[in-house]
This record gives sequence, structure tokens and C-alpha cells, in this order.
Amino acid sequence: MKQDKLYAKNQQVVDFAFDEAVADVFPDMIRRSVPGYDAIISQLGVLAKHHAQAQTNIYDLGCSLGAATLSMHRQTSNLKLKHICIDSSESMIKRCQSHLQRHIPNNELQVICENMEDTVIENASIVVINFTLQFLEPKARLKLLKNVYKGLLPDGVLILSEKLLFEDAVENQLQIDWHITSKRSNGYSDMEISQKRAALENVLIPDSLEQHKQRLKEAGFMQSYQWFQSFNFASLIALK
Repeated sequence: MKQDKLYAKNQQVVDFAFDEAVADVFPDMIRRSVPGYDAIISQLGVLAKHHAQAQTNIYDLGCSLGAATLSMHRQTSNLKLKHICIDSSESMIKRCQSHLQRHIPNNELQVICENMEDTVIENASIVVINFTLQFLEPKARLKLLKNVYKGLLPDGVLILSEKLLFEDAVENQLQIDWHITSKRSNGYSDMEISQKRAALENVLIPDSLEQHKQRLKEAGFMQSYQWFQSFNFASLIALK
């Protein structure tokens, strides 16, 4: 696993992109940047084991290197599922394909480079959007969730993990401060933290938990529950 040193030198900061440089260090970057990431990936397998329906599709939208898909496959390999991985980054998709083909039979895996807003969801028992919705333009988020709802089978689920904004200003600042302390404890310098935050400022636009729940309801999901939170990162499950 290559160590993330992308912001270790003082530089002209540009908007964050999931390019070759990010793909090369992504496993280290996300584990050191997202509190609870490993726990979420592990428990996605448990949730998949509970909710996956035999001979259906499982979609991983914004799959990056395929960690969520692999976790779910390990818990559901007896069900003959089709895992469909979607990401708009060619750098991510190439690595995802190479990694997952070593673990998942070819007839049970499809890896596609496209914008997840363009993906046709069908025969799905599970759709995962893991820290990806936050990178879409806010006005495009509801349309995507409606598309997911339409493509889910009865009793299908959407698992949505996101960075949260908090409506109470004091709590929001505390959550930000705790997150920064977490990143420091994982070896990031103040300069790395500051430059990464500047790179993400115009790219990652978080919502509050209340906004997520309201949007899920508007998309058709009458039941949604928060099942995980670590500082300002959380995961919800919505049931059709």
C-alpha cells in the first residue's frame, strides 16, 4: 500500500480529482482520512448478507477500487449475484477491474467506466453509494436517488455513506475539529490537511443528515435509518 504524500509539499492547490495520482495512493488516503472507513467496508458485507436476494444485481456506484464490492461478495458468494461496479475515473476503474477479477468470477462481475447518473439500475437488491453522492452537484442528487429507487426490487436497499454537515454551528465545528485531530493522529501534517481541504472545498459539498433523509423520502424511500457514524462521517440504509 503506497503512502499518501500528495499534499506533503507546499503547492498550488487545484480542485481535487480522482486521477492517476489519487488512484495510486487511494487505499491509504481513504483509511487515514475517513474515520470508521474500515468498519463501514466490513459491515457492508454483513448488510449484504442480510438483504441480498439470489440471482439479482448489486450495484456499487462510485466504486473506486472495489473494496465495498469485495466485502459484499465475500458474504454472499453462494447467491449467484451479479456485481456491477461503476466509476467515472478511468484510473480507478482499471485498478478495480484488475483487483476484483482475482476474487470474483467473470460471469458475476461487470466493471464500467461511466458517470453513475447515467447508469441504468435494474433487477437490483442492493445499491451502494459509498462517499460518492457528495461529489455530485447538489441539484443532481435527487434524480440519481430516484433512479436507484426505480431500479430496486421490492425489499431492496440503498446503502448511502457520506460526510455530514451539522445544522448546529457549535456541533458542526466540533465535528470538524475532531476530524482534523483524527487525521493528525493518522500522520497527516497541518499543511497536508489544509491543502487537501482547499482542494476539496469546491468539489465535496456535504449535506446534513436531515437533508439526506428528506431527499431519500422524496426519492420514494419511506424508511431510512442511520446505522453508523464516526465523527462527521455516517452511513444510512434506505428500504424499498
